[in-house]
Amino acid sequence: MESAFIPALVQEFNIKPNQVEAVLHLLGEGASVPFIARYRKEATGGLDEVMITSIRDRFEQLVELFKRKETVISSITDQGKLTDELKEKILATETMSVLEDLYLPFRPKRRTRATAAKEKGLEPLAKKVFSQEDFSVEDEAKKFVNAKMEVNSIEEALSGARDIIAEWINEDSNVRAQIRGLFFEQGHFQAKVNRNKEIEGAKYRDYFDWNESVKTVPSHRILAVRRGEKEGILMMRVAVTEEEAFQILEDLFVTAANEAAEQVKTALRDSFKRLLSLSIETEVRIASKELADEEAVKVFAKNLRELLMAPALGERMVLAIDPGFRTGCKVVVLGGDGQLLHYETVFPTGSEYQRQDSAASIQKLCQKFSVEFIAIGSGTAGRETESFIRSIGLPKEIQIVVVNESGASIYSASEVAREEFPDHDVTVRGAVSIGRRLMDPLAELVKIDPKSIGVGQYQHDVDQKMLKDGLDDIVISCVNAVGVELNTASKQLLMYVSGLGPTRAQALIDYRNKNGKFFSRAQLKEVSGLGAKAFEQAAAFLRIRQPINPLDASAVHPESYFIVEQMAKDLNCRILDLMQKKQLRDQINLDDYVTEQIGPPTLKDILSELAKPGRDPREKFEIFQFKEGVQRPEDLRPGMKLPGIVTNVTKFGCFVDVGVHLDGLVHISQLSDRYVKDPSEVVKVQQKVHVTVLEVDLERQRIGLSMKKKQD
Repeated sequence: MESAFIPALVQEFNIKPNQVEAVLHLLGEGASVPFIARYRKEATGGLDEVMITSIRDRFEQLVELFKRKETVISSITDQGKLTDELKEKILATETMSVLEDLYLPFRPKRRTRATAAKEKGLEPLAKKVFSQEDFSVEDEAKKFVNAKMEVNSIEEALSGARDIIAEWINEDSNVRAQIRGLFFEQGHFQAKVNRNKEIEGAKYRDYFDWNESVKTVPSHRILAVRRGEKEGILMMRVAVTEEEAFQILEDLFVTAANEAAEQVKTALRDSFKRLLSLSIETEVRIASKELADEEAVKVFAKNLRELLMAPALGERMVLAIDPGFRTGCKVVVLGGDGQLLHYETVFPTGSEYQRQDSAASIQKLCQKFSVEFIAIGSGTAGRETESFIRSIGLPKEIQIVVVNESGASIYSASEVAREEFPDHDVTVRGAVSIGRRLMDPLAELVKIDPKSIGVGQYQHDVDQKMLKDGLDDIVISCVNAVGVELNTASKQLLMYVSGLGPTRAQALIDYRNKNGKFFSRAQLKEVSGLGAKAFEQAAAFLRIRQPINPLDASAVHPESYFIVEQMAKDLNCRILDLMQKKQLRDQINLDDYVTEQIGPPTLKDILSELAKPGRDPREKFEIFQFKEGVQRPEDLRPGMKLPGIVTNVTKFGCFVDVGVHLDGLVHISQLSDRYVKDPSEVVKVQQKVHVTVLEVDLERQRIGLSMKKKQD
């Protein structure tokens, strides 16, 4: 079946047939997108993850369309109504909406006004009227008046005939295509506030009397209005100019100027108002929601990638603090491998005695464990705790970092956290998560449902399967791009490695617990349930620190080890020498090592990896510090210039944390001195920026910011 879709995919993506064939074949064998992109470049012609994912998703859509066509053909065949012409039309359809239009006249339907009229024997009258021949409509209708058939008058007969005609018009695929086009090209979304909902729905004030083109409405506004509608605040419609719709229908169906034609005109107006407009409006609502969902998932995915790929501090001794006022701050000390070494509670915002005692405790812990970094959660009391820590005279070498703790509370109450720390409460787990998030954001954030991290727009309103699939792709991509340390990785991190999944990840953990550390990738073959195909997929993404074979610490795939070994043999040196000495690598002529399976792309990757084995693609970690003395929204004043960190990017702008526990909005119009079409062109999550405060609305808890260099 795959071959049937190759021409369409080739045309759509403008690539070669053999590239599509290779991708579909590899996906069919169970290969992951990262594996195909990284280790099968010769087969795919170097297609990247984005293209491979697009081919996969489009192929799945085509398969779904194909299966639906089969169902439709089978249904119409069973009714004995399938013609060669209709079958050809069905097979030629390229979209689900056109396919459903063709199927509509044959779809089993509930009882309608047209059904009732047909049962009364009025279909011949409808056909006669629809022909629009020159005859006396009244005389013709009189023939169908029959009390036994419950047709008691001429008007009842004509009304029934018009109902049948209206249904014919509604089920005409050409009609539906043209009216659909009218709605999408010239339609408008309209929203009104429901009666007595003005106060309750104040946050939807911008949509109380809203009108915007279907063609140009931004995705975030669609999702906002739909949420308002769901909450009972707003009422939304999709409208077109009725006269334009009537004109389309008249041009299609009115063929004369007589009594019958007038009946047809009446029927087509009824068809539009009662059937077509409602049906197509529903389609527009569904289609616009799907497009809005796709856009929202793209925004979320892009933000999530930036967050997951944020710079990692690495293996350092970290003291982490989960701030709190009334219950105090939970303090933990983590070793370089992220293991919990110590925990206690301090009260830096309490009485003077508590403050002094807290200072002494922190100083003692820093000295005892040789703490290098202090991670402070950004939540409630975060800035106050930061000020306290900076005031207690710690050595200058100890760096203080405020860490975005969004989602940490979700982790601390999760099953994952309970498995990791069964003997500790949520506050200890939360502090551990904050510290680990500083050390390795990716390794820690994979333990949390991405929706809880808060880097999307309307994530709870979009199609949840689409969202999950899209975000899973991003997590898998990031985990495999960075690589995973086999001997320290959690199950949650391992399960995203190409070829593993939850079951094999747990098997790896079990093997590690029973046998101790892995010393070579070859040991993976001893893990229960990890067969040859899983090994092929996973091995190169799993790294071993200080292994027996130095290539086991790199991204070189085991299937290519023999090439590196031959290179070392040809240069009369060790593999380690190749990795450490550029002058040796410069002597390598890659053409000498080309095989039928391995060509220049893979060989170039191998040489690059030998130069920087296991290189982390994430940017170098840098300390960021908020402006001192600015800790609450009340501290902000218009005109203030502040450093900040972008926490979320949406289609209408970005949100920036300036250290006051309430993110400010930089509207798209304030992102730059130049025109900005898409905020992601200018900013990304975790980016350090400088902003100017425009306004502070304490009542509505809103902060307006600008990134313009020239203020209006």
